[in-house]
Amino acid sequence: MKKYMMAGVVGVLAGTLVSTQFAGPLIAQESEKTSNVYEQLDLFGDVFERIRSNYVEDVDSEELIEAAIDGMLTSLDPHSSYLSPKDAAAMRVQTSGSFGGLGIEVTQEEGFVKVVAPMDGTPADIAGIEAGDFITQVDGEGVLGMTLDETVEMMRGPVGSEIVITIVREGIDEPFDVSIIRDTIKLTAVRSRVEGNAVVLRVTTFNDQTFPNLRDGLASSIEELGGIENVDGVVVDLRNNPGGLLDQAIQVSDAFLDEGEIVSTRGRNPQDSDRVNAELGDLAEGMPIVVLINGGSASASEIVAGALQDHHRAIIVGTKSFGKGSVQTVMPLRSDGAMRLTTARYYTPSGRSIQALGISPDIVVEQPPRRPDAGTDEEETPQFRSEADLRGALDNDSLTEDQRRQIEEERTAAEEAAKLRDEDYQLAYAVDLLKGLSKIAD
Repeated sequence: MKKYMMAGVVGVLAGTLVSTQFAGPLIAQESEKTSNVYEQLDLFGDVFERIRSNYVEDVDSEELIEAAIDGMLTSLDPHSSYLSPKDAAAMRVQTSGSFGGLGIEVTQEEGFVKVVAPMDGTPADIAGIEAGDFITQVDGEGVLGMTLDETVEMMRGPVGSEIVITIVREGIDEPFDVSIIRDTIKLTAVRSRVEGNAVVLRVTTFNDQTFPNLRDGLASSIEELGGIENVDGVVVDLRNNPGGLLDQAIQVSDAFLDEGEIVSTRGRNPQDSDRVNAELGDLAEGMPIVVLINGGSASASEIVAGALQDHHRAIIVGTKSFGKGSVQTVMPLRSDGAMRLTTARYYTPSGRSIQALGISPDIVVEQPPRRPDAGTDEEETPQFRSEADLRGALDNDSLTEDQRRQIEEERTAAEEAAKLRDEDYQLAYAVDLLKGLSKIAD
């Protein structure tokens, strides 16, 4: 006992000696750092005054300072930025589900603006803008060298006005122009429908309407199918969903989980870290789930896909997601402005970060490129005769009328599924997968 106590005392004394020996240099280093910061701030003030005094034209001091603040933030990463009072107000409106613009989520890559995803039914979506497109010019003016916020500001304008953006797209040799008419963007966060015996939940964004829309849409579709016992499963379509509110991603994940971790966030300081767990209650009542993702699925979408994948609650189908694994905190500033600052990384339940890597699907399914209309050339879709078409063919006398009717209904359903493959191959694959899983379960 005495030995342990002595060892403790020696440790304390040794610590005191080390502290005494190194305190002087450490204090000096800290003082030098502080001095350097003040020198740099003096340099900033000097440059600011010289610009105001000597620039070829008069400059707005407020705009100059805001540009300096934005430059400081955008130098950190592509997602940190300054929000002017006007931009901060627009962001608050956007997360509530209605705003003006083109309807695209963008980021910056190698100096150019890259489309993360067009939002369903918006002017950009209707005009044919695709995830992965690069915007190189806006109304004929090049955007190389501009900040992301500057480019976004150029794309804003009055509802009903026209904008021409120049697009560079992989697989197309030459840049091309796309004309878009600005409009008020009214987002329905979740659209639900029935495909065969599957419920399809198309989640377009994560705003404050997302979870209520999903909950109500799922309940409505289950009722349409006559109850949960008639449902093959649920497709959660997160393709081209650029993300949004973290709390909504957590609620959507929790909607299909009974327990376990959903997501963890880790900041610079340990006290900034957080871990969120699911609560009891699975809205799908254990039915199979397929989650669709692609390169336009980012941020909050990846949280949902990662959580359901790690818990083996869903099969992830499609192509690799965008890979945005960071959390931004919007901090109010003076004069009603704000700053969007990256404050943490998020991790899926298994502890993996998807930053720059994305979520890899369990089953890779590419979406075939849109083909031009085949026309009316009969040779492209040859028609084959069946036994029933032959003259004098024997009747099938082993089936009742009810059995014949069931076969015809199943054949009609299969033909409808084939049509869906032409319209949306990835979704058709997901629906077929649920149908197969349902057959195995039966």
